[in-house]
Amino acid sequence: MKNPSYEQVCTDNTGHAEAVEVTFDPQVISYHDLLEVFWNNHNPTTLNRQGLDVGAQYRSAIFYHSPEQLAEAQASRDAAQAQFPRPIVTQIVPASEFWRAEEYHQQYLEKRGLAHCHL
Repeated sequence: MKNPSYEQVCTDNTGHAEAVEVTFDPQVISYHDLLEVFWNNHNPTTLNRQGLDVGAQYRSAIFYHSPEQLAEAQASRDAAQAQFPRPIVTQIVPASEFWRAEEYHQQYLEKRGLAHCHL
């Protein structure tokens, strides 16, 4: 399904995940450092869940763009496992087309006067 709405994604029938697309300059920050931020800022051990949000769209996933990113993501997952008592369930899959969320989901927390997620 191309460019699904939030309501469509929430049905668990589209296969889409809520995700953030990160564009970065490797001269400024490395992919390795971005992966460290990823592992340290969510729970990669809960299948289809982040905090109170439940459903396949909330799965933990890394979408890679090259064989080098795949290898680095796998190595970082293996290294991060030591930080967690339960197995990491994060998917590491090829990136496909990214669909930007509707405007009301952009800067979601900021629009609600929140500095950060409850987790």
